[in-house]
Amino acid sequence: MNRLLIPIVLLAALVVVALRADRPQPKADLTFANLSEVNTLDPQRMSWMHDLRVARILYEGLVRNDVLSADFAIEPAAAESWSVSDDKLTYTFHIRKDARWSNGKPVTAEDFRYSWRRAMLPDLVSDYAQMFMLIDGAQAFYDWRAEALDAFAEREFASTSEQSQAAEDLWDETESRFNEMVKMIALDEHTLVIKLEHPVPYFLDLCAFAVFCPVYEPLVSQYERPDPVTGRLIRRPGWTKGGVLISNGPYKLTVWRFKRDMRMEMNPYYWGKDSLALRTIEIPSISDPNAAVLAYETGALDWIADNTAAYRGDMVADKLAFRAEHADRVAELRAEGYDQFSIDRLLPQDPRAHTHAVSSFGTYFYNFNCKPRLPDGRPNPFADARVRRAFAMCLDKKTIADEIRRLGEPVASTLIPPGSIGGYTSPKGLKNISDANNEEERQAIIEEAKALLVEADYPQDFVVTLSFNKDAGHDLIGQAIAKSWQKNLGVQTQLNQKELKIFREDLKNKQYVTARAGWYGDYGDPTTFLDINHSTDGNNDRAYNNPVYDDLLAHAARELDPTKRMAILSETERILVEEDLPLIPIFHYATIYMFDAHKLTGLSTHPRTKQNVFLFDVLGDGIGPDLPRPMKPASNEHTGAQP
Repeated sequence: MNRLLIPIVLLAALVVVALRADRPQPKADLTFANLSEVNTLDPQRMSWMHDLRVARILYEGLVRNDVLSADFAIEPAAAESWSVSDDKLTYTFHIRKDARWSNGKPVTAEDFRYSWRRAMLPDLVSDYAQMFMLIDGAQAFYDWRAEALDAFAEREFASTSEQSQAAEDLWDETESRFNEMVKMIALDEHTLVIKLEHPVPYFLDLCAFAVFCPVYEPLVSQYERPDPVTGRLIRRPGWTKGGVLISNGPYKLTVWRFKRDMRMEMNPYYWGKDSLALRTIEIPSISDPNAAVLAYETGALDWIADNTAAYRGDMVADKLAFRAEHADRVAELRAEGYDQFSIDRLLPQDPRAHTHAVSSFGTYFYNFNCKPRLPDGRPNPFADARVRRAFAMCLDKKTIADEIRRLGEPVASTLIPPGSIGGYTSPKGLKNISDANNEEERQAIIEEAKALLVEADYPQDFVVTLSFNKDAGHDLIGQAIAKSWQKNLGVQTQLNQKELKIFREDLKNKQYVTARAGWYGDYGDPTTFLDINHSTDGNNDRAYNNPVYDDLLAHAARELDPTKRMAILSETERILVEEDLPLIPIFHYATIYMFDAHKLTGLSTHPRTKQNVFLFDVLGDGIGPDLPRPMKPASNEHTGAQP
């Protein structure tokens, strides 16, 4: 061949390869918008809801929640059965023998030991590490590892090779210490025994949480090695790529192109594959909520997992108008016990009915940075609880909920949505101007708040910065909050809008004065909200530290009487929302879905808003087995947002 033609031929070959690689995939059985780009597919490093949603498609824990039941009951998953000792401390899980990874290898008890150990390491900096400290010996192991790493950093080495060998030796010792200290034992390939530090009423609910899912050690360990400089385990994310990731859930990852799309196919080795109605799932990267709505309306999407378009309030109003036109039929179906999705399926087809507002197990709030000094070194006035209470009292929550959000979301005076957890009584919460029945009461609250600022010697020239990320209407909420504080307290405010990634980093690093935040409960117990304010919790973005609060959580953890335990937790929340106010609860969330109930089934109306996508079915498409599609699932019709 002419040497001059070689570059041209090579270029042509590269173009062909690129075109083939970029060739459109066949239409997936289900296509949905996650709206936020997935941060990680490493379960032990997850924190955000859109990550956890994908994790439940790819991975499977020991157990899972029956999301279509009223009580969100625990049901078998990777473990086909389990038993609990009389003292409620020891759990024995029997992993099903047909549980398989997506490469066909068996899922074993050691897979869970390896994965949970990763979460217990201070090296990982997992937001949910504290959950694993409930296991007997886990805290001691965590503390030993942290001290060993500190000691390693202070050592002097004669050579680089000596330092590298020392890092390897430290890791070998870490593995041995874990085996000795942590009461998590694999009796055989299919039997896992876990002993807890103390009884944990919600431990099985934790095991259903995606962070407790296993990862495949032969693959993941190839991307982990001790850092010869720090001794810490370095983790590279290459094992989470499409076509590389090995998972044990209903689906396997075939494509993950950052800011483009993600595609999953049925795991051919999944023990429950015969119950799956979907062969393929696709998640295109659509970060703009308006683009997502347009994509849905043009038929490119089957489901929007969280519609955050600025005009969604209008869409909810349209849905309410549609329901009003069929008020008698709606009332009749509700009386018969049908949930809101089933009601929509039994009403006439109408595009307005494709918007669904569901009461959620979550709260929108504003954080205060509670550290003594701000990032620039200045004294922080919000380190004083009196200042935080004053600002909380004078925030107009009702205007935000009713005029900005317009989704039927109730004003919040507590962090935990009232009535969302059986047996738990919510505290009253701090009085707020939104609670005032008249102008006289409103002014009295404002004057009391101003007196608190005087008492705390609040600097009048201090500028309060409100930080928030772009999109989802956070800017409008920030403007309303700033207006409330300027009008009622006479303080100076400044809005600080940032890109989401930068905002998240600033939040974690406490690089803010006040900042928007939100939290959805991960399991059905008050501690799923209260623990995020423990002084050592990875999700304590406020740097809040109150020994009394921490002690109450510890007391509740030791209390075996369920009634007394709930009373202790209620007092814990009272301190949080009536006295210390490291955060201001503003409203309790409603989640806005978009889907056609005549076409898509398997979604839960439960306020935990934990959708298991592998339960979905697209009707009338001829795919998958003919699953039962009950028109009257067990989940409740909840109070709150029900358009």
